[in-house]
Amino acid sequence: MSSRLFGTDGVRGLANGHLTAELALDLSVSAAHVLAERGSFAGHRPLAVVGRDTRISGQFLEAAVVAGLASAGVDVLLLGELPTPGVAWLTGSLGADLGVVLSASHNPMPDNGIKFLGRGGAKLDDAVEEAIERELREPWERPTGGDVGRVRAHETAVAEYSAHLVSTVGHRPSSGVRVVLDCADGAASVVGPRALRDAGVEVIAVHDHPDGLNINAGCGSTHLEVLQKTVVEQGADLGFALDGDADRCLAVDGSGQVVDGDQLMAVLALAMREHAELHEDTVVATVMSNLGFVLAMRDAGIRVLQTKVGDRYVLEAMNAGGYTLGGEQSGHLILSRHATTGDGLLTALQVLDRVAETGRPLAELASVITRMPQVLVNVPGVDRARTDDVALAAAVAEAEAELGDTGRVLLRPSGTEPLVRVMVEAATADQARTVADRLAGVVQERLALG
Repeated sequence: MSSRLFGTDGVRGLANGHLTAELALDLSVSAAHVLAERGSFAGHRPLAVVGRDTRISGQFLEAAVVAGLASAGVDVLLLGELPTPGVAWLTGSLGADLGVVLSASHNPMPDNGIKFLGRGGAKLDDAVEEAIERELREPWERPTGGDVGRVRAHETAVAEYSAHLVSTVGHRPSSGVRVVLDCADGAASVVGPRALRDAGVEVIAVHDHPDGLNINAGCGSTHLEVLQKTVVEQGADLGFALDGDADRCLAVDGSGQVVDGDQLMAVLALAMREHAELHEDTVVATVMSNLGFVLAMRDAGIRVLQTKVGDRYVLEAMNAGGYTLGGEQSGHLILSRHATTGDGLLTALQVLDRVAETGRPLAELASVITRMPQVLVNVPGVDRARTDDVALAAAVAEAEAELGDTGRVLLRPSGTEPLVRVMVEAATADQARTVADRLAGVVQERLALG
């Protein structure tokens, strides 16, 4: 077990390996204990909502989480299989004190995870997570008799979340719009097609028959080949691919070309700015967003505030500045007017709304960005703490001067491995590859271990 249980997105690992039923129960008890100590439950019976994706391990982990919460005096509403953003939204709409998501997102099926959400549906502060970990298995006076929690199913979770999603769009697509939706055999397999159909879209759903074992297996936002093929074969107008917990979304235009998170974010940024919904004409993105996105936004008079890689950093910057749109190239887009986390279905519906409003196909809307060729080289076996090496800095400066305004260089030390990632964007793929390989050689030479 690692020295710290909580990562950037809750506790995640191999189900029944690192993440056992015992750990799930203990974490839930500790979460209830910590929140009670901090006064979060003062004056009322505490309520938690619990949702999960379609992994078979979610069943026993859900049972453990519910047992832990109820034993700590927390009433529990079971939401069943529901996307992470759906659990977050219902945490707020139902006035719950705590939300629990059982999912490992886009990870392979054997993994699973536990994420706690506070009142309103926002991720718990790091300090609260640290307290939960610190007080794990600490003795305390638990409730008995009638003070233990009650457990019941919330049968209308899918209908409520679908209605919320549909309520966010103003320009309903006509019945002639055909969309392929790849549900990744995950948490959106039921609510995804329903929400799009309720919004007036003709939906061709694929990978919407989860069996507990097939989540993310050769499908969804990490495997777009089937979506591309289906859009073309079915003559669909466009397609969307979700991941296992449906907090991210990538798209495919009518010709089968991929439309990534940067392009979707650009489409939505322009729409929101037009409707005076883009706070301070600013969008939040990470340093890995394509330079073409940054340049397109600059030309449109929109500022791009860039953060470290990771949706948590995007969300932190959005919360700090009150910004209304942010996201990553991976398709994890946050629209803070409607959600507290990335929401793939919300993204899809907002894009469809823009298509309906403008009467323009997705390919045309996405063409606002001219993507720069991007090359990423991983250099293993190096000291990731020494990327400020003088000779390496000089090599990077030389490369940046060579690329000028049509390219950029980014060195990213791994957070967990002796590895440095060299990312180069340039006017041509050949130039990007040449510069990236050259810098990777300098990294290997200057930062080699031992």
